[in-house]
Amino acid sequence: MTNFLIFYSLIVLSLTSFFSCSIRAQNPKALLLPVTKDSLTNQYIVEIKQRTPTVPIKLTLDLGGQDLWVKCDESYVSSSYKPILCDSAQCSLSGPNACLETCSGPLRPGCTNNTCSLTPDNTVKGLATVGTLGSDFLSIQTTNGENPENFVNVPRFMLACGTFLNDLAKGVKGMAGLGRTNISIPTQFSSVFNFPRKFALCLTRSRRSQTPGFVIFGDGPSKLLPEIDVSRDVELTYTKLFINPVSTASTYSEGDKSSEYFIGVESIRVTGKALRFNTSLLTITKEGCGGTKISTVDPYTVLETSIFKALIKSFGTALPGVPQVKPVKPFGLCFNSTFLYKTVFVGYAAPSIILMLQDKAEWIIFGTNSLVDVKYDVACLGFVDGGLNPRTSIVIGGYQLEDNLLQFDLVASRLGFSSPPLIFESTDCASFNFTSA
Repeated sequence: MTNFLIFYSLIVLSLTSFFSCSIRAQNPKALLLPVTKDSLTNQYIVEIKQRTPTVPIKLTLDLGGQDLWVKCDESYVSSSYKPILCDSAQCSLSGPNACLETCSGPLRPGCTNNTCSLTPDNTVKGLATVGTLGSDFLSIQTTNGENPENFVNVPRFMLACGTFLNDLAKGVKGMAGLGRTNISIPTQFSSVFNFPRKFALCLTRSRRSQTPGFVIFGDGPSKLLPEIDVSRDVELTYTKLFINPVSTASTYSEGDKSSEYFIGVESIRVTGKALRFNTSLLTITKEGCGGTKISTVDPYTVLETSIFKALIKSFGTALPGVPQVKPVKPFGLCFNSTFLYKTVFVGYAAPSIILMLQDKAEWIIFGTNSLVDVKYDVACLGFVDGGLNPRTSIVIGGYQLEDNLLQFDLVASRLGFSSPPLIFESTDCASFNFTSA
């Protein structure tokens, strides 16, 4: 145990030294990334400024992703890119990775000798490939919690060089991982700028780039339009974050833990009545199966088959006066929406779906986050069948997260979420004031 503590201390000291030589004399309290929604794929997109000379790079946001990875091909041109060497502390920090001793192709980013090797994961496709670890210049905007402020630079931000962009949105060059690892984006930013290891995520349903949602690393947000004081006006419910003891990545080593965010759902209720299914599916087994995780990669919540069938049966029964129509893929329950009443605050007046969490917390899903308009007169329940024996029993997808403020506190290992949604306070995730103060 003593040897482990000495080794870990050396790793942290080395990483601190690595970053301390990398940043300018700035100490922001929080950093800001706008998040837009791609209309074709329903993926959530962020844009970073990277490389020398600096270029904007679009990435698909992956809440549970292990790292920031980009495709490193002939178009990756940067005078500030540096490979992370095999025996370096930074390589050890990134995990039990291999070493690429010799690269057979022309030397360039992603193809260098004696370089730390890892497996960047395209979680949209479910495909991980062998890649390498490097560092490069990155610039990101700061925020005071109300408005964006100046940009700050990290000349040696660690990133992985990946290969396959299959199924990612048009123009995207990789993925931005916010997961629980030593080299994820939140962890690196908190190490560089010495602020708390936490971040806020607010996804908008708007597909217009002029009205983005946001990720704020560190403290925030403090205000949303129109003059909403978040600490005073927005009530957050808190629940514990769990660590799955077995990795849920496409490829992993024995002993790896999952980098994704799991919460403790104990039951699901529709109009106050608990769904009937085998609740042992909600517990994470020692093999890492079951449980409930949160995902920005899955556009809609995915349920194990028995849970899915119980939900659509109960939800359909609770709307006896609304005609059901032929389901539109990927959904399993659809309605004639002309028979549904639409409200200002909760969207369709539909049965509430309540996730009963540990510590008696409740995550209430109203019509605005449960029913999806697929045609002018058809609305479908925005949950999909994940099949029998999926790796994770419940995956809470992006549509159910939209216009809910989520705060991930990695030190306290807890999640705060706005329940009811922000619309109850006459605001939403597109209401961060992106104009400079």
